Amino acid sequence: MSGTLTVPRARAGAWLPRLAWAALIYNVLVILWGAVVRITGAGAGCGDHWPLCNGVVVPQSPTLHTVIEFSHRLTSGASGLLAIALVALAFRVTGKGHPARLGAVLSFALILLEGLVGGVQVLLGLTADSTDPARGFVQGVHLANTFLLLATLLLTALWASGAPGLRLRRQGLVGGWSYVGLGLMLVLGMAGAVTALGDLLFLPADGSTPIETVKRDFAVTASVIENLRVVHPMLAVLTSAFLVWLGVFLRRERPGAEVRRWSGVLWGVLAAQMVAGFANVALKAPGWMQLVHLLLALGLWLALVMLVYRALTGLSVQGGRGRVGGNV
Repeated sequence: MSGTLTVPRARAGAWLPRLAWAALIYNVLVILWGAVVRITGAGAGCGDHWPLCNGVVVPQSPTLHTVIEFSHRLTSGASGLLAIALVALAFRVTGKGHPARLGAVLSFALILLEGLVGGVQVLLGLTADSTDPARGFVQGVHLANTFLLLATLLLTALWASGAPGLRLRRQGLVGGWSYVGLGLMLVLGMAGAVTALGDLLFLPADGSTPIETVKRDFAVTASVIENLRVVHPMLAVLTSAFLVWLGVFLRRERPGAEVRRWSGVLWGVLAAQMVAGFANVALKAPGWMQLVHLLLALGLWLALVMLVYRALTGLSVQGGRGRVGGNV
């Protein structure tokens, strides 16, 4: 009898990493579609109703904006169902204390929070053409939660695939500088969300130079969202320099094939993102360029999370330079 029960459990266990990786990829697509909603100004496509759309479950005779917004809500709802399935399967096939259980639960919680933040935007009218400064704040929080969600899904997929658990304490300077890097990326992403909003609501005039745009952003009549638009490119230069240094530092402190591989990936995506950032400014932020910029930002964040994860789980039993011995 026990043998017949083991086979189905083993088969279900094989599906856990597949589901976790699928959830990660699917949520990246949902995030990009959410950006399409913002870029097209379709955020108010369902009016100020949430979770209903224009006061009904299924909108009748919808406009294009309604179709775009409603489809985003449907795809977001599907990500919630995926998260529930991930939690159920993780508890079904893993033992007590397995990190995949924690990752699945946190992923579900962050997806719920993602939906609530989106709901707040709709209910407060912080969509479409709204220039309320609160919209910039909510947009930044939304992006930070998105980054945390993707990081949690990535870790869940790794743990479901048999990767080791993660220890955050007693990591020395490796841990400290890694956390600084993750924090800088979160702040940079939040600033980028505000800048993208500013580019949508206050499109630079045709023929204007970046300097002229900055001057307009600090005019007496400029809004807070315009004032903050210049923060992102300045922070991007600082963060990029730090991430290059962080890759070199982690290669030295936690030498290993995975750290070398992911630091290289990080630098490659970072270079592509810098090019995309300059192109975004030069082209005055067209919609397609904003999507490319966002996709690279998500890739950069995931590459950084992978690098930090490999560094923190690659502890070496060697003395000197603050290394911590032992296994995770």
